[in-house]
Amino acid sequence: MAEHTSSSITVDAAPGAVMKVISDFPRYPEWAGEVKEAEVVEHDERGRAEKVRLLLDAGAIKDEHTLAYEWVGEPEPNEVRWSLVKSQMLRSLDGVYRLTPVDGGERTEVMYQLTVDVKIPMLGMIKRKAEKVIIDRALDGLRKRVESGGAEGAES
Repeated sequence: MAEHTSSSITVDAAPGAVMKVISDFPRYPEWAGEVKEAEVVEHDERGRAEKVRLLLDAGAIKDEHTLAYEWVGEPEPNEVRWSLVKSQMLRSLDGVYRLTPVDGGERTEVMYQLTVDVKIPMLGMIKRKAEKVIIDRALDGLRKRVESGGAEGAES
């Protein structure tokens, strides 16, 4: 099994508000720094994003990739998983956001796990460090977006 990197953060909002921001892909460029474009290209039978095209610009690394999403939990998802469909620079990209209610559901622990494999040779230690930077930036951006009211007006 491939090594992964994970981290978590607590957000001052209910899980539903957090998931609303996570699932609103067209707005990712507003809070996810490296994401310059995000477009839902396929929806599932419930109208949730099933495939998403992302254009990333992280300075020296620019890439366009498509991810497939799986929503877990009923009646409302408390976890979303994704995997790489196609990319110019990546061999694989697997991730998960898992939401756990805390303080009676008024706050949410968000766990983010990520595994990345690039097409160019790279030391495992450097890959893990890059994954950690991606995770920390994403969690911080997500927390700020949710806590600033960014879930209001988000697509369902």
